[in-house]
Amino acid sequence: MLKANGEFRTALKHLQLALIDTSPSTFTDLQVKFQIAHLYEVQNKHKAAKESYEFILNNKNVSLDLKADIYRQLGWMYHCVECLGEKKERESNALLFLQKSIEADPKCGQSLYLLGRCYAGVNKVHDAFLAYRNSVEKSEGNADTWCSIGVLYQQQNQPTDALQAYICAVQLDKEHRSAWTNLGILYESCGQLRDAYACYSNAIKRIANKKIGNAQEGNKTLYAKSSTNGLTKGLAQRVKFLESQLSQAPLPSITSKRRQLCSIEEAWNLPISLEINSRQQQQQTIQMQQRQFGKNPSVQGPPPPYPHSHGNTGNPIPAKRVKEDTEHTARNRTDATPNSSQQQHQMNSAQFLQQPLNRQSIKTSSSPGPASSATSAANEAISERTNSQSYGSEIISSDNIKEDNDANDFELTEQKLQIRCPNISTKLAEDDALNNYNGTNVAIKYESLTHFNDDTQTNFKDQKPKVEYDNDQESLPTFNIQMDSKQLWAAVKQLSVDEPPINFSITTKNTPPPSPPDCPPQRLTRDQLLTPTPSVHLENKKNAFSPQLQEFCLKHPIAVVRGLAGALKLDLGLFSTKTLVEANPDHSVEVRTQVNQSPDENWDVSQAKRVWACISHRSHTTIAKYAQYQASSFQDSLKDEGDKGSAGSQVMSDSDSKDSVSNSNINLRRKRQKNGSKMLRFGTNVDLSDERKWKPQLSELQKLPAFARVISAANMLSHVGHVILGMNTVQLYMKVPGSRTPGHQENNNFCSININIGPGDCEWFAVPDSYWGGIHNLCEKNNISYLHGSWWPVLEDLYKENIPVYRFIQKPGDLVWVNAGCVHWVQSVGWCNNIAWNVGPLTARQYSLAIERYEWNKLQSFKSIVPMVHLSWNLARNIKVSDVKLFELIKMCLLQSLKNVFHIQEYVKSKGVEVRFNGRGKNEASHYCGQCEVEVFNVLFIREQEKRHVVHCLPCSLKLSPSLQGIVCLEEYRLSELQQVYDSFTLYRTQGLGQAH
Repeated sequence: MLKANGEFRTALKHLQLALIDTSPSTFTDLQVKFQIAHLYEVQNKHKAAKESYEFILNNKNVSLDLKADIYRQLGWMYHCVECLGEKKERESNALLFLQKSIEADPKCGQSLYLLGRCYAGVNKVHDAFLAYRNSVEKSEGNADTWCSIGVLYQQQNQPTDALQAYICAVQLDKEHRSAWTNLGILYESCGQLRDAYACYSNAIKRIANKKIGNAQEGNKTLYAKSSTNGLTKGLAQRVKFLESQLSQAPLPSITSKRRQLCSIEEAWNLPISLEINSRQQQQQTIQMQQRQFGKNPSVQGPPPPYPHSHGNTGNPIPAKRVKEDTEHTARNRTDATPNSSQQQHQMNSAQFLQQPLNRQSIKTSSSPGPASSATSAANEAISERTNSQSYGSEIISSDNIKEDNDANDFELTEQKLQIRCPNISTKLAEDDALNNYNGTNVAIKYESLTHFNDDTQTNFKDQKPKVEYDNDQESLPTFNIQMDSKQLWAAVKQLSVDEPPINFSITTKNTPPPSPPDCPPQRLTRDQLLTPTPSVHLENKKNAFSPQLQEFCLKHPIAVVRGLAGALKLDLGLFSTKTLVEANPDHSVEVRTQVNQSPDENWDVSQAKRVWACISHRSHTTIAKYAQYQASSFQDSLKDEGDKGSAGSQVMSDSDSKDSVSNSNINLRRKRQKNGSKMLRFGTNVDLSDERKWKPQLSELQKLPAFARVISAANMLSHVGHVILGMNTVQLYMKVPGSRTPGHQENNNFCSININIGPGDCEWFAVPDSYWGGIHNLCEKNNISYLHGSWWPVLEDLYKENIPVYRFIQKPGDLVWVNAGCVHWVQSVGWCNNIAWNVGPLTARQYSLAIERYEWNKLQSFKSIVPMVHLSWNLARNIKVSDVKLFELIKMCLLQSLKNVFHIQEYVKSKGVEVRFNGRGKNEASHYCGQCEVEVFNVLFIREQEKRHVVHCLPCSLKLSPSLQGIVCLEEYRLSELQQVYDSFTLYRTQGLGQAH
C-alpha cells in the first residue's frame, strides 16, 4: 500500500523489517525480496532492480509464478530502459525474458501482451498480432491490449479494424486517453472531422479528470508542469482548429462523399465481446469504491457523445443539425440534468444518423485521401501547430501524441500480485511515458463520463414470464425465450421422465421440419435464365476496405471481386506450386481422378448420353509428386498443340468433400479410358492450417478486409473454438484443365471465399439459394443423393425447370464471394491453384440458413460439420447482439438445448445413472455420436467397457442398453455455468445514447 501511494522510503523500511521477521507470514522471503526489487524499479533505480531480480532468479527455490513475474519485469525493463545496453541487444533480451515468463506461466495474458509490444517495437507485425490475440484469449485482454491492436492495424493502413480495436479499448476504459487520442487521429486521417473533434475533446476531458484526481489526492497544484500539459496543449490547439472548420462546414447532403469509417456513435454500437463488457463492469466496481464523489457509476452504455454548446463552453460549435426545436435547445444549457442530457443527445444522434449519405460505387471511388478540401486544410493547419507532424492515411508517426507519466500505474489484485505495466497503450500516444514510467498507482478515477437509460438494454426478466399450460396438450408446459433459466428448469421438472427425450430440435416446437423449398413461381425469359453475374472491380486498397464492398457481397447470391490481389498487393506467388514445393514438398494432397470433359457437358461412362452423376476416384499423394504431374500435364499440352494445332479449352473447379470411389494406388501419368476419353488428376483439400508450416502464406491473408478473413471477430466460424478443416482454416486446390468441383452448397450453408492464384482461369456456375429445392428434385429424378452424391448439372435441364444460372470466369487475383446457401459448381480452364475457406457473417439470414440446414441434415442422416449448438453457446458468451431477429434465433437455440440438457439429466437420474463431471479441454473439438453422427452437446454417453471410448447420443445409447446399464454419463459444462450464460445473453439495444458531463 505504501509503495502504491508513492511512500517509497517507508515502504522499503517495512519490507526490510518483514525480511528479518521470523514469525509465520503469507509471503515467502523471495516474494518480499521481489517486492523490494520492484520498489527499486518504480523509483527508476533500474540497475539495482535488475540486480535484485537476477539475485532472486539464482535461488533454486523460486516458484514458477514468481519466476514468471520476474522475467516479465526484466523483459519490460530491457524494452524501456536505455541504460541497460544497446537497443538491439536490449530488444533481444526483452523478447527472451518475456518468452521465458510465458513458459513459466502460459496462462498469463499480461506477458503475452508485453511480448506483443516488443514484437511491434521491432516491426514484427504478425508476431505482435499473434501475441495480442493470445493475450485476449487468456481472458486478460485490457484496454491497453486493444489500443495496441488498434495501433498495429492503423500502421498497416487498416482503418476499419483499427477503429473497432480502439472502440474496444474505450469500452473497457472510458478514461483511456491514448485510445481517445488515437481515435481522433484515425478519424482525422480519414477526413471525418466531426468524429475527430469528439474524440480529441474526450481525450482532453480524461486528462483533466486525471489531473483533478491527482491534485485532490496529494494536494498538488492543479496544472503542475508535466507531460500531460504538452499533450493537452496540442490537443487543445487541434480542437480549436477543428471547431473553426466545423463551424464553416456545410450540412451533410445526398451529394456528400461516403464516409470511410462509421461515426463514433455507430462504431460504439457494433457487436462487441462479452469479455470486454464483463471486464468493464469489474473495473467500474473498483472505481466506485475509489470515487470520492457521490454520483452513481455508469454501466456498459453508449459512448461520450459529440460535445455540444453548454453554457460553460468557451467556443461553442454552431449547430449544424437538420432541425432543432426550442425544447431541444433549452436542454443544451447549463445545469442540465442527466436525464435531459440523455434525451438531448438521443435527438442529436438520431438526426445525425438519419442524414443521407451518398454511397458511391466502389468502382468509381478511387481517392484514398481526405474526404474534402476542408479536411486537407485541417490536416495542414494541425501539422503546422504540432511541429509538422504527419496525420495522413499512411503509417502514423509514433511521435504524434505523447502519453502522460501518470498513466504509468500498477495494480495489485487480491488473488496475486499482478505487476501491471504502465499504460503502455500505443505507439501513437505513449513512448515518452514508457521511458519515464515509475509504476506507482497514483491515479484515482472519478465518475465515468457516460450515463445511460434503463431502456438501452432489453431485460427479458422484467417481463415476468410465466410457465403456461396448453389444455390441448395434456397440460404440458410451454417454453419461450422470455424465460430465465430458473423458470426453464422449473418447467422442465414438470415434464415426464417416463419416456426418454429423444426428439430434439433447436427450432421452435411448432416449426415444421425443414424440407427442400419450391422454386419461385415467376416464369423467367431466356435472358433472365442466363442472368449476369454481380461483379465489382477494385482499383485500390481504399476500395477493398470500404463498407460498400461487404454490403455488395451480402446482397447478391454470388459476387466476383475483380482485381483484389492487385489492389491489396497480395503476393500470390506464396501460393504457387513452386513455392509450395519449396516449403513443404511432402505435404499430403488428396487426389480426384476424373474424366476430362467440356464444362457444358457431363457424359456417362459409355459417352452415350448426358447424365448428372459425376464420378471421381479418390487417392492421396504429396505436393512434390502432384507438382510433377501438373508440370508434365502442361508439357504434354504443349506437345499436343505442336502436333495437332490448337487444343480445346477446358473448364475449371476447386474442391468439395464429395467423392465416389476410393483408389489407394495413384499413377500420376496421364491416362485414357478404354473408350478413348482422357483422364485427369485434381489435387484437392490441401490443408494450410498449420501456422508453423505455412506462416508466410497465412500472414499474407491478413491483408484482406475483415469480412473476408479466415479469422475475424465478426465471423461466426471464428467463435467455434476449434479447427474445422477447410471452413475456419485455409485449403488449397491444385488444378489442371478440366478439374471439377461438383455441385454443392457449402457446409451448413455458410458463405465462402475463393481466390484464384493463377496462372490459369476458372469457370463458375451458380444458382441462387431460393432455387436449391428445384436442383434437389432434379438430383432425385436422376437417382442421385443431393447431399451424399456427386453431381454435375445439365444446364438445359435447369433451364427447362425455370432455374436461372450465373456463369462467369474467375481470373487470377479475383475473389469469388459465395453467399449463404448459393448452389455452385466449378471447373478449371487452365493450370491454376485456388485457396478457399468459409466465413459466417453475424446476420440473421446466415444463422437462420445454417440452423435450417443443421436440422435438415439430421433428417437426411448427413453430418453437420459445424456444431451449431456448441457454436451458439460460444456466440452467447463472446458477442453482444443488437439485431432482434438474430438474437431471437440464437436465444431459441440456447433455450431448446438447455431444456434438452435439463430433461436428459432428469431422465438419466431416474434410471439410477450418475452424471459425472468431465469438463472440456482447451480447443477440444465438439462431440458427435459415433453411430448417427448427430452433434452431442454437454451430456455425453460412453460404454463403460469399451477400450476406445466412443461418444453416443441418448437415442443410440438406449439402443445399446435400454436400461442404460453399463453406460457412463458425462457432463461437459456444469449446469450453473450454462444457466449463467443463458441468463446473461440479452438483446443489446443500440438506441438511446447517453450524455457526457
